[in-house]
Amino acid sequence: MDNLVNAALSKRIWAVIGATQNKEKFGYKVYRALKDHQYEVYPVNPFYDEIDGEKCYKDLSSLPKVPEVVDVIISPDKSEAFVREAAALGCEFIWFQPGAESDDLINLSQDLGLKTISNVCAMFEVNRS
Repeated sequence: MDNLVNAALSKRIWAVIGATQNKEKFGYKVYRALKDHQYEVYPVNPFYDEIDGEKCYKDLSSLPKVPEVVDVIISPDKSEAFVREAAALGCEFIWFQPGAESDDLINLSQDLGLKTISNVCAMFEVNRS
């Protein structure tokens, strides 16, 4: 898993599904950590127009660039469409934050050809690197 994590961290264009304006939630903390480490990060959440002055997108297809890494911070029962969309767009990695994964989602993402990371916190890893 370490090699996969390091490979994902070397990619510069990310989308954070479940990014939020609530600074107490991990959807904000992960988004902010990536931004603070100079990643090009696109927040994805259909409930917001912007986060920290940056445009927030309703889905991956609306992004101005195809992300290399899609970080998922929403509950597993809301994630399947995003997994399928990531694969259809040609994203390379999908990273399920702890609690955002399920065996079905992991299997689906791998079956769709996405390099899959789970049970590892992107915020922790990026702050450690």
